[in-house]
Amino acid sequence: MVKFSLDLPICNTCGAQFGTTSPPKTCPVCDDPRQWVPPSGQSWTTLEELQTSDEKYHNVIEKDLYSNDDNLYSVYTVPQIAIGQRAILMVRDGGKTNVLWDCISYIDDDTVKRINQLGGISAIYISHPHFYSSHVEWARAFGCKVFLSSLDKEWVMRPSPGDQIFYTEDVVNVDGNDKLSIIRVDGHFPGSAVCAWKEKYLLVADSIGIVLSGLGERTRLPGTITFTFMWSYPNMIPLSPDAVYNIWKAVKPFKFEMMHGGWSDKVVKTNVKKRLLDSCKIFVAKMGYEQHDVFSEDL
Repeated sequence: MVKFSLDLPICNTCGAQFGTTSPPKTCPVCDDPRQWVPPSGQSWTTLEELQTSDEKYHNVIEKDLYSNDDNLYSVYTVPQIAIGQRAILMVRDGGKTNVLWDCISYIDDDTVKRINQLGGISAIYISHPHFYSSHVEWARAFGCKVFLSSLDKEWVMRPSPGDQIFYTEDVVNVDGNDKLSIIRVDGHFPGSAVCAWKEKYLLVADSIGIVLSGLGERTRLPGTITFTFMWSYPNMIPLSPDAVYNIWKAVKPFKFEMMHGGWSDKVVKTNVKKRLLDSCKIFVAKMGYEQHDVFSEDL
């Protein structure tokens, strides 16, 4: 049995867990212009409330539905908590060096047991502050390290003393022969990142947004966008053309064939790199720019 911090407040809107039993009046993550505080006001829950709720919260741990890869798993909570994102578990080296990309708020003994059956977690890398959630709980449950961007420290709502939380910058090449890299792309947050793995997958959370017109396998008319680039998704504030171009330049050197977003239904698996560049150009053009360096880019 894992000893969880059952009484620490968790924001009902963004899912961030706080480090003291008395939360602030308003969650700083949600009060930021990228997010929102509900009209009804700030509200909180705890792991104890969630674990004992009549809603019977539980985590689904399932093989990726799109890649047929036995080593790629989605981890998400049912019923949905906060914004409902998923984490992605990469089973590496026969389960000896597993990495969790991003994190979720809910965790219980059953979650720990099932992930341990896959080899546990050696390290957690989180794309940006909206997915920080209960990362300290996860790190302690699996005895692993968590890696966050040093540029986004102000958004850490539960600091952790000791040697479990590490801060990184730019590209991190994770040990191993499966070419796992964490790539800083900026944009959504100063330290927003994506994860490249096996020269096949690009895991993007919403550092790169996958839009509805990009889903499914079909022929698309010219000018149809697959990806979007936002400073704030709920408040619909776009990134600048230069920020979009910087995202493209950051991921261009890496090979990838599929893109997995922060929710289980957000997956693109054909002509992904070309569609990313096309989306960058469409996005910048629709903002009224007739000239920009992104238009000279090719594969």
